Amino acid sequence: MSRRNSPYECGLDAAVDVIGGKWKVLLLWALAQGPQRFGELKRGLPAISEKVLIQQLREMEADRIVHREAHPQVPPKVEYSLTALGTSLNTALEPLGAWGRAHMREIEETYGARHPEAS
Repeated sequence: MSRRNSPYECGLDAAVDVIGGKWKVLLLWALAQGPQRFGELKRGLPAISEKVLIQQLREMEADRIVHREAHPQVPPKVEYSLTALGTSLNTALEPLGAWGRAHMREIEETYGARHPEAS
């Protein structure tokens, strides 16, 4: 009987654990443009609630893909940026984004057929 040293079956399993959810990939893409404050991220993703944005940023910080820097000033200023790990993850996602762009019409047709409420 062999003991597993990892909770993951493969590299994709590990990666999906880090980027799982609707918003993390979009936050990664937004932060690839450079450091942003909470309000900038919120304006860039207007459909995300503040509660979920805070939760997602905290999870990404705990996963060491986002760096949170609080500047000691009044009013408080907090900026979020990608770490080296976050940047490398973003780079790894670029081919997936290209695939999505290339097949967007097919995906929209299929998704719309399965989920008419989204149309």
